[in-house]
This record gives sequence, structure tokens and C-alpha cells, in this order.
Amino acid sequence: MRRTICGLILSGLLCFAAEQYEERYRPQFHFSPQINWTNDPCGLIFAFGKYHLFFQYNPFGNTSSHKSWGHATSTDLVHWTELPVAIREDEKAAIFTGSSVVDDKNTSGLCEAVRHGCIVSIYTGFTPKSATTPEKQMQNLAYSQDGVTWTKYPGNPVLDLGRGDTRDPKVFWYEPQKKWVMVIVQANDKKVRLFSSPNLKEWTALSDFGPWGATGGVWECPDLYTLPRDGQTGKMRWILKIGLGRGGIAGGSGEQYFIGNFDGKTFTPDEAKGVIHWLDYGPDCYCALTFNHEPAAKGPRMISWMNNWQYAAQVPTTPWRGAMTVPRELRLAKVNESLGLLQQPVEELRSLRRQEFRYQGASESDLNSRLKAWPYRSQLFELEVSIQPGQASQVAWRILGGAGEETVVGYDAVKRELFVDRTKSGETEFSKDFPSRSVAPLALGRDPLRLHLLVDRSSVEVFAQNGAVAMTNLVFPKPASTGLSIATEGGRIQAMDVRVWALGSIWRH
Repeated sequence: MRRTICGLILSGLLCFAAEQYEERYRPQFHFSPQINWTNDPCGLIFAFGKYHLFFQYNPFGNTSSHKSWGHATSTDLVHWTELPVAIREDEKAAIFTGSSVVDDKNTSGLCEAVRHGCIVSIYTGFTPKSATTPEKQMQNLAYSQDGVTWTKYPGNPVLDLGRGDTRDPKVFWYEPQKKWVMVIVQANDKKVRLFSSPNLKEWTALSDFGPWGATGGVWECPDLYTLPRDGQTGKMRWILKIGLGRGGIAGGSGEQYFIGNFDGKTFTPDEAKGVIHWLDYGPDCYCALTFNHEPAAKGPRMISWMNNWQYAAQVPTTPWRGAMTVPRELRLAKVNESLGLLQQPVEELRSLRRQEFRYQGASESDLNSRLKAWPYRSQLFELEVSIQPGQASQVAWRILGGAGEETVVGYDAVKRELFVDRTKSGETEFSKDFPSRSVAPLALGRDPLRLHLLVDRSSVEVFAQNGAVAMTNLVFPKPASTGLSIATEGGRIQAMDVRVWALGSIWRH
């Protein structure tokens, strides 16, 4: 079966064969647009029987300009169909990041099919500075009756604070008080602002939060949602997530979150002001947002932009630039005696598993010999491993290995930290900030080291200890670099259970 991807480019409708998703570095199970620039995911929602992924998109080229909302849909969060641009930039404003809701009660009065509601998207309209006016960022609405075409609300803007740094609205329905809640950032002040509305069109200020936690760069891309503590539905906590344009734990862009309570007016964190929770310890996970209106048995699930503002404009990909992480399932549980988020790839990704490699034993040389002989090694695989380090002071997986290049994912038992080293990962010279070694604290105690890796040509996503630590890294190896092996220092491993799967592509059947 041959799939086609259609997109509205300029004034014509162009359809592309799925075979064109074979370019060097093109992700095979992460969403990326057929052509041109993308950054933040936007408006994530389940509506009309599908998941809708919107994303910051430049319909005209491969640079960060001319922002509109691109659009893709999926029934399983794995296979995506790219659709025409949903909300297009016009002479009034560029279309910045935002969110979408299903207005199933027609509180806005914008839905024609009142019984089933419509999608209302809330986004930041950006107007650049001119000779006579300052830069402005205002919150606007657009709506869709069918999930395909959008109409901009003629009464825009619905929230104008008269500033150039108020952006990225996340909106949700707050059932206890029967109202809509909007979370935006006042970016330069490192502040979150909360508003409420009965109809999505008229907004009243509720409270402010911040500065708090990490404040090394502007605040962006807020999210606010609930999770049960340790899976107990009666013990709900609220998660407030904030993006940092700079000042992330791995350098450049990063994501922090706070655990606390929201009473319909104010968010109150559980922990002291100096406590920082990092969502991802790698450099390439930004603007992580959850889907609204998910089926009750599913959510919340989250997806992020897989890039970093330090070098996003220089990454060596063409004719596209930018991709999303895999969607991740979220839990809230005890991590090293404190409460924290656990992230795992959505279960639906297992449908891509093909040939399997399995090893149980303790011999490093035996494992490496078998991996070298495995005929299905490629740059597209999933690795799950449980290791009892024994006397080993360091355990390292050397992946995407080739002539003079490799990416190293390892655990240092002395420093008690997980690390990803991409300094020799392939093409790195496009930015001085790209070659890097990122680390995350990880104390095993009596537990084995559990690693879950997803490798997709130009990305490595690492989940350790059932998702207690996540690390996301872009890499750009040569096509022939498919080496996969383990190396230890300081002593012998006590035991290993290793599973590797070759993975299929979402762009072909």
C-alpha cells in the first residue's frame, strides 16, 4: 500500500509519496512535516475520533519565520497523516503557540452542531514592532466545525494585556466551578498568569505564579493538568509545567515542572522555592504539552518539540527542519523518596516492533559477539535492558557506532549518574553548542539498572528506571553507523537481560 501526504503549500495542493520520507536523518517513527520548519506542538486534542497534532509551521521555508499552525491527525498516536495548514498567518498576526478545546456545551456560541460541539483553538497572535507601534502578543480564537478547516473569530483578540511577552495559552475546562481556565506566561518576568472565562471570549484575572524554580531564561509553553498519586484516583495532584527558552539543565532550552494544588484560582506548589524538577535531562525536549479531551481511560499523554533553540536553525536536515518526540504516557509516583513524574513511550508504539534479539547472561564479550552477528541491526531500533552492575563502576552502551563515531549511553556507579555523550556522534560541527555530554542524577540502591532506548536515525530517547529519568538527544550519524555494543569499567557485570527490536517505519506499510 502506498500512502500519500498532502499539504497546502502557498496556493496549490501538493501531494507527496511516502517514499520521500527516506531522506538522510529523516525520523521513521517520530512525526516531522514533509517539508519546511516546525517547532512547538500546539493545540493537542482528541476530537472527532482522532488525535490532532498542531505545530508551529512555516509554510514558505526551512527557517523560523511566518508562523502558522500545521496540522496532522492520528488514530493511534503512532501513524500520522499530515493535513493542510489549519490556522494561517495573515496581515494582522502570526500564529504562535496555543491550545485547543472541545466546546461540547457550546459555551462560546461558535459551534453549529451544538449537540457534539466544535473545536475552539486559543493561540497567541503576534504582531511585530513597526515604526509607530510596539511588538504585541495577544490571545486569539479560531474554531472548526469539522476538525479540518478553521475560522478566525471576528472579535479577536479575546485577551490583550498590552505587552509583547504574554503568550502560549493552555486552556482547559475546570469542572468543579464550571468554567474555562487559561494559563499563559509573562515570559520576560518569569511569571505564569491564570484567567477564567464562562465562554472562551471574556477573561477575568485569577492569580499569578512565579518567579519560582529555574529562571535562567524566558518562561514559555505552560501546561497545567492533574495526575493521580501512585495511581490512586483519590489522591490527585496538579502538575504545572514551564518551558525555559534558555537555562535548561543540559544547556539552552529546557523544561521544569512543579507539583502542587490548584483550587480554581491559585496554584500552590508542594515544595520550597528552590526545588527544581526537570522534565527531561537531555538538550532536545522542549514545549512539552498534554492532549486535551483524551478518552478517560488514556490520558494524559504528552508530546514535545525534539530540538533546542541553541542550534535549531542549523541542524543539518532538509527539506524539513524539526520533529516531535514520541508521545509519552505520564505517571506520578515516588522517585528516590520524593514525588516525581514518570514518563514512558505510549504503549501503541509496540506495534512497530519487528525482529527481536534476546540475551540473558553475564558475559560482555558473548553479548557483543551475538549483537555483531545479528542481521537486523540498523539505525531504527528499541532496546530494553535490565542490568545488575555488580562490581562494574561504569556500564555504557555504545550505539550508532561506525568509523570514528558513536553515541554513548551509560551509568556511572561512582558518581551515581546517567549520561549520554554525543561528542563523537557524527555530524556535530554545525554548532559549537551541539557536541555535549548530558547527565542526570540516578541512585540505584539495590535495584538493577533499567534502560529503555528508542533510536530513530537522528534521535536517541532514553528512559531509565521505568521512566523516572528521561533524556532526549538529537544525533546525526553516517548511514552506515549501526554498531551496538556494551562496555564496562572497574569490574564484571553480575547479570543482564537484554531485548532489542528492529522497528518498522510509520511512513510505509
